[in-house]
Amino acid sequence: MNITKLLLSVCLFVAVSSIFAQPAKKSKEQAKYQSAYDSKTLSPKDNPNLLPYNRWIAPAGKQVYFGNPALENHALDVALSPDEKWVAVEGRYEVVILSAESGELVANLPLTGLVPAQSLMNTFSGICWTQEANQYKLYWGAVGNKGISFVLEAAWDGRKLVGSDSFIFQTEAPAGSALPNEILVQNESGKNFLYVVLNGTNQVVKLDFAAKTRIWTSPVGVAPFGIAKANGKIYVTNWAGSVPDKNDLNVAGVPWGIAKVDPRTGATREGTVSVLDPKTGKVLKEITVGLHPNDILASADEKYIFVANANSDNVSTISTSTDEVSETISVRLNSDKNSFWGDSPNGLGQSKDGKKLYVANGMDNALAVVQLGKKAGVNSSGNESKVTGFIPTEAYPGAIVETAKKQLFVANIEGESAKIPTQAQGSLKLSYNSHKQTASVSVIPVPDEKQLKAFTKTVEQSNQLFRLALLEKMPRKTAKPVCVPERIGEPSVFKHVLYIIKENRTYDQILGDVKKGDGDSTLTIFGQKITPNTHSLVDKYMLLDNFYVSGKCSAEGHQWTDASIVTDYIEKDVRAWIRSYPHVQEDALVYAPTGFIWDNALKHGKNVRIYGEASTPEYDKSHTWTSIYKTFLNQEKFEFTNHTTIKPVEAILSPTYPSYDDHQIPDVLRARTFIDELKKYEAMDGDQLPELMVMALPNDHTGGTRPGLPTPRAMVADNDLALGQIIEALTKSRFWANTVVFITEDDSQSGWDHVSAYRTVGMVISPYSRTGEVMCTNYNQPSMVRTIEQILGLPPMNIMDATAKPMFDCFGGKFDLTPYETIKNLIPLDEMNPPLSALKGTSLRYAQKSMEPQFDGIDSGDDDLFNRILWYAMKEKGKYPKRYSGKDED
Repeated sequence: MNITKLLLSVCLFVAVSSIFAQPAKKSKEQAKYQSAYDSKTLSPKDNPNLLPYNRWIAPAGKQVYFGNPALENHALDVALSPDEKWVAVEGRYEVVILSAESGELVANLPLTGLVPAQSLMNTFSGICWTQEANQYKLYWGAVGNKGISFVLEAAWDGRKLVGSDSFIFQTEAPAGSALPNEILVQNESGKNFLYVVLNGTNQVVKLDFAAKTRIWTSPVGVAPFGIAKANGKIYVTNWAGSVPDKNDLNVAGVPWGIAKVDPRTGATREGTVSVLDPKTGKVLKEITVGLHPNDILASADEKYIFVANANSDNVSTISTSTDEVSETISVRLNSDKNSFWGDSPNGLGQSKDGKKLYVANGMDNALAVVQLGKKAGVNSSGNESKVTGFIPTEAYPGAIVETAKKQLFVANIEGESAKIPTQAQGSLKLSYNSHKQTASVSVIPVPDEKQLKAFTKTVEQSNQLFRLALLEKMPRKTAKPVCVPERIGEPSVFKHVLYIIKENRTYDQILGDVKKGDGDSTLTIFGQKITPNTHSLVDKYMLLDNFYVSGKCSAEGHQWTDASIVTDYIEKDVRAWIRSYPHVQEDALVYAPTGFIWDNALKHGKNVRIYGEASTPEYDKSHTWTSIYKTFLNQEKFEFTNHTTIKPVEAILSPTYPSYDDHQIPDVLRARTFIDELKKYEAMDGDQLPELMVMALPNDHTGGTRPGLPTPRAMVADNDLALGQIIEALTKSRFWANTVVFITEDDSQSGWDHVSAYRTVGMVISPYSRTGEVMCTNYNQPSMVRTIEQILGLPPMNIMDATAKPMFDCFGGKFDLTPYETIKNLIPLDEMNPPLSALKGTSLRYAQKSMEPQFDGIDSGDDDLFNRILWYAMKEKGKYPKRYSGKDED
């Protein structure tokens, strides 16, 4: 194509676009997406309790809360005592006892001090009771320092819970920790034995209780999770299926090993159950079930085993007489109308009469109630098992038990999200940082048929399933190009999407000083002087002051940004991160079976380019930030190789754009490599710029006050300048007329916000978004992903983006191609943290803390401490915001 024809085509596109630009007013079609959720914030003043991903919770029954207010607490598992008077709850940092009759909390046992010189956290699940005469004991798995693991023992006398003993599990290479998870205590011929699933070393062990010696150790599948005994056999679920053989080409890394994966997405492709002989430990059989099998439950008569398959949205029923799957039960919410994956069944419980199975559907914030059929229960009347309804809980239920009083006790892994206790008993108030969270247990009377029907309606409403019907509408042949098409497959004025993912900031930290928005400037530490381009862009284009991340940290955040959902693996591992911290997507167990946004685009014929996401750079570690910056200033080449563990990413990953690292690579270097590549696309014939570009721009994370790195404000200024340069280059390119940029932080953990711990900096930049308006519609990361899909004509990947509202409101301006001009940084990018020799007092101590190994990588250290380091670095003697963050112990 010659230049004259090219210019004519661009002019024609501009003219047509200006005629058919999406109108500012909502159309009737857009209005159908509207929900009461869209006009609310995540403030505690708004009821019901909103979650940061297009859901609210309206739990049934009574809610019981526990946990240290200074920590991020999660309720992981529940177990009913042999006399059925007590319910033990396994939290992340403690074990508590509730009255099975009243639901009241009667005792708690913090992990602190249970094992000398060990800092402990409980593993994924697995608490169980034993009884010897009148003595009750509890057993559960925990991890400590340097990879040492334990099965902990505590005695319960009806009033006190006291730590009494521990079983030590040293790690075995290549595992970083043995990770004891679910446990069985069995009396065999008058002698007690302990069966322990070692999730880290892919083993099951049998221990002599009294002697604490191993009877046998048996290798099973990859990342074993749950254990049950039935019909004289031991059954163990394997989260990632069987161990791959040497000839399997489709494998990828999981912590301390490899797993079978789907070559299209990189997610695990198999789940299995190992059947073991309890006497010898010999594996008798391996049964293929659904994906991500986690919790396992034996029926009271031991004729059936039930397995929750989180990545398949179903439950496998295994006949213990044949060791074959006798039935697969879908537990999808509104399965007649809902074809999208994402319920995440991850916990099981059975009714006292054995006729019902309760399934904890994490993402639905509900229990599925299953009436068991003949293939899953001997006394059942119907042939097929079926879901009869759903019971609303708090966020992400993970375990259930029914008591003799016909009450359900449900451990909610996410509870009410970022909230902490008030002085009033049984009530919570908003936490302004995502790592301060209260654990919760729902106590729910077993509903009758009428109540279950009402509960089901509540669950469907709180999951906003009404939007699924809108997806069924076929694209109209007469539809004209608009910014965000109303129906998938209708034309957009945009051909290209750049999706930028930054690191860890809240709205108030950056934009709290913007007067036209809902900000608190007292929390602003990286304001206009440090981030002039961010401020200019939200002023010229659009200020989103009601935009939210969906996760609490980068391990969750990059799943929400890249896949619009998190899996059970993330939720079971939350806060502890004892297997992996997958902020750069290096663990196949983390991935959703429906894939990432780039998989969705590739599947539907789009060209995709990834700039730094889902990968890490490998380079000569003798390099420092200063030496790399010097190569940048001298326009010399910085030698590195990007590495990804996801096979589909390899072909679309830019080799010239450095991925995430340990804070050493400046973002302006990243910006220049992108701009250089953009110029190459401009020099090509026609329009060969990729339709979807996913970019990591991480340096607003900062490296604290570590000597050898730039100051926090210099690193944020670097990030801001790089953003300005990227936007300027795009707006001055020949692609700008049909390009839109979406920008989000991956999470908001490193700071505070006066509206919500999840509120962050979100931006939409396009020729149709140059309005200068304040956008107050409640949007979040699934909304952003859904909007990208809608523009590119992609169907949603899973239930979370399928029920998200596209960001229609962000495109109402007149077509304006005015290019953006980068604002020069006011803070020198090479303003370095002082050496230790130049410091004293608090400055010295925080610099020393910043140098600790825990802060070597992105998000690898204590967040609260890091937030305090940043606050002090920026404010020094400024009053610490204890009303948001808690007491300053310094």
